[in-house]
Amino acid sequence: MSVKASSTWKISLGDTYPIGATPVEGGVNFVLVSERASAVELCIFDAEGREQLARLYLPGQCGDLWHGFVEGLPTGLCYGYRVHGPYEPERGQRFNPNKLLLDPYAKSIAGQFKWSQKHFGYDRRSPLKDLSYSSSDNAACMLKARIVDPSAVAKIDAPTWRSNACTRVIYELHVKGFSQQIELKERSARGTLTALAEPEILAYLKGLGVTTLELLPVHAFIDDYFLHQRHLKNYWGYNTLGYFAPHQAYLPDSDPFVFRRVVDQLHEAGFEVVLDVVYNHTAEGDQLGPTLSMRGIDNELYYRLADDQRHYVNDTGCGNTLNMDHPRVVQLVMDSLRYWVEFQGVDGFRFDLATILGRRRSGFDPHHPLLVAIQQDPLLSRALMIAEPWDIGPGGYQLGAFPNGWLEWNDKYRDCIRRFWRGDAGVVPEFARRIHGSADIFEPRHRHPAESLNFITSHDGFTLRDLVSYQHRHNRANGENNRDGHHENFSSNSGHEGETAKSEINQRRQALQRSILMTLMLSQGTPMVLAGDERGRTQRGNNNAYCQDNELNWIDWAQGDSDLTKFTQQLIAERAQQPLLGCPDYIHAAASHEERSTLWFNATGEAMSDADWHRPDLCHLGYMLRGSLGEPSLYMIFNRSEREQIFRLPALNYAATWRCKICSSESAKLESEYAAAAELRLPALSVVLLSAAR
Repeated sequence: MSVKASSTWKISLGDTYPIGATPVEGGVNFVLVSERASAVELCIFDAEGREQLARLYLPGQCGDLWHGFVEGLPTGLCYGYRVHGPYEPERGQRFNPNKLLLDPYAKSIAGQFKWSQKHFGYDRRSPLKDLSYSSSDNAACMLKARIVDPSAVAKIDAPTWRSNACTRVIYELHVKGFSQQIELKERSARGTLTALAEPEILAYLKGLGVTTLELLPVHAFIDDYFLHQRHLKNYWGYNTLGYFAPHQAYLPDSDPFVFRRVVDQLHEAGFEVVLDVVYNHTAEGDQLGPTLSMRGIDNELYYRLADDQRHYVNDTGCGNTLNMDHPRVVQLVMDSLRYWVEFQGVDGFRFDLATILGRRRSGFDPHHPLLVAIQQDPLLSRALMIAEPWDIGPGGYQLGAFPNGWLEWNDKYRDCIRRFWRGDAGVVPEFARRIHGSADIFEPRHRHPAESLNFITSHDGFTLRDLVSYQHRHNRANGENNRDGHHENFSSNSGHEGETAKSEINQRRQALQRSILMTLMLSQGTPMVLAGDERGRTQRGNNNAYCQDNELNWIDWAQGDSDLTKFTQQLIAERAQQPLLGCPDYIHAAASHEERSTLWFNATGEAMSDADWHRPDLCHLGYMLRGSLGEPSLYMIFNRSEREQIFRLPALNYAATWRCKICSSESAKLESEYAAAAELRLPALSVVLLSAAR
């Protein structure tokens, strides 16, 4: 688009709603939120964001809303704001009109961000640091918002769940890492969102059997300044700059609604799409960070400040914390969530450091206005909501405290399953609680088993293969002298740190991976698999690979454990065929034999006694889910012993045989059927699932 600077563009008061840049008949309406600004300038640029075409003051102010309507302004052009007001960091105000600012409501972003000293609102050479003032202009190197019209796509009335809570299997993937190295007919799609809709990838995902794709952050983000200085990248994307715009590097062109078309194709293939979102902090960092958007628009409104007003509350560990006490920040989050459901078609969200969503100055409030607003919203109340239920602030650990219907990342499940298969003593009682859906955490609050999101690995930490191959983290490539990342991983190297050619060690590792995956799929709750774990992907012991945009993180499709992939497919398929593995409610001991019940057995086929539960050396467990009348019963045996064990199967008063469904051990010599009370020999480090018809 070729548009020349125009002195004939007229700006009038316009409307105060909606916030952002909205194309309407005859032009574009602009609205920006700032309580403390003294004036707001709108800077209009060409379609590439390079040449400034106009600089206009917004003429309207209604409370904290600054607004104006520009006649004849077409879509496709770019814009930014310069916001005037006091620069008094010691009072929490950091206005600097020398800095071109990105609209927090930008739905498309133009340009490629380049770090420059000009982005900082203060003079970095001054001994006063952020108390100094920068007069340099950053417009030439700053990203700009592009004016787009969301009405170009059909609105979604409500998200449609394509899997029910009892059969959902979540697959956490990174857009670039998943597709960067796969062979596609359309090679240019690799590393972008469009790759997810390519036939080769759809076929792989369908064959795997997962139902729900959870995408690591796709909101517009930039690299952290300290990573830029180390020549590293923010690969994961947890450094958000825009909550409405897709990350430009994941798009094949400047059209933000490419994302919607990909989502539509994924829906047609039967998948749900969930976004990992970061509403807890922004890319502007602490008091020494850049002035790119909210800091220069109204620092005190958007961020939670410390008592001295100069510094920031850092409940996120990322330098700043969004101020969820302010209704305009709550509105920003709600508007963003609605936009991604209504116009981009997503089915739900996974909230990074979700405790921030309910955080007040006094601590976490499960009835915080934002959480209540989501529950009451006619659109969002029907979306899938997943919480990472912690932050690093006071009282930040809130597993089980989120509203009914929310799923929560269950790190107690993760750690316990890891410890069980590592061989830790005394963990069997907790292991039983975790595979039963963590009823001790969720049931007292009238929650359901599916709300426990069970996972062994995620983007943050070891991959599954590394979990059984490394005792310690190996993060030196991150540039922090191996100090970053989790210190305690509950991992084991099986006798050798890292890769080895020793067949006995590799066989042990393969056995553990299969047993861990099988434990995940047999547990009550919603399972989540980390993309690549089903192929034996390694990060070579790096358990904090957030800054590694290279082969360390990208899935190597030319290599991989095909047997493990097939086994994972079988596990997911078996789970889908067994309703008892996804019970909608917790089941315990039953009053009669016609009801569902949960029973626990020792190796002799007898019910677990108190003495059994308290044995610190106990290394195996039998777990029966007895179906109601007409429903098959399931029996699972977990043998984490280093040697083969003999197990007597429970006697049944309603069935004569147990049928073997699936076993994690490749060396197991099991019969297809066993008589009730018969003996079964189960190899070391393995799991077996049997069923009996009623």
